[in-house]
Amino acid sequence: MGGEPKALMELGGRRIIERVLAALRPVVDDVLIVTNTPELYAFLELPMVADVYPNHGSLGGIYSGLEAAAGQAALTVACDMPFLRSEIVELVARRSGEGDVVIPRVGDQLETLHAAYGKACLPHIEERLISGRLKITGFFPSVRVVEIAEEEIARFCDPRLVFMNVNTPDELRRARELATI
Repeated sequence: MGGEPKALMELGGRRIIERVLAALRPVVDDVLIVTNTPELYAFLELPMVADVYPNHGSLGGIYSGLEAAAGQAALTVACDMPFLRSEIVELVARRSGEGDVVIPRVGDQLETLHAAYGKACLPHIEERLISGRLKITGFFPSVRVVEIAEEEIARFCDPRLVFMNVNTPDELRRARELATI
């Protein structure tokens, strides 16, 4: 994406991160941003935490946010999901007590960056971070995982759209087209 943070790219008259926050705020009480560049997100006036294990990818971000979260679980969402919906955030949050990880599945894909993680995951995630094994689902065999079926999500919206993320200029162009529909 040319070095520009995906979360700050404009889509439908708002930055992507503002679209994500609009879906979160009606559902969650506390929002925490995990970032190593807090100056870029200061305008949001939200609490921020740096990565405990820098350069350890998404798994490191999940760990950092979960460790800093006040409650016994944290709902994680990626900052580049412009079509996130409050109904899906609420669905995952409502079921968060059912397992250590509560996660939507769409087809063969577990939506690891739109899931609820309980504090019981912390030692298992940390073990993987220390050993450099950064695949998010790698610690799942050590915890209780509850999947939310694609059919449950489809009752509210198109699962492929709600979990769409923007990683390339082509994906951003497609998201901008969809935002005008």
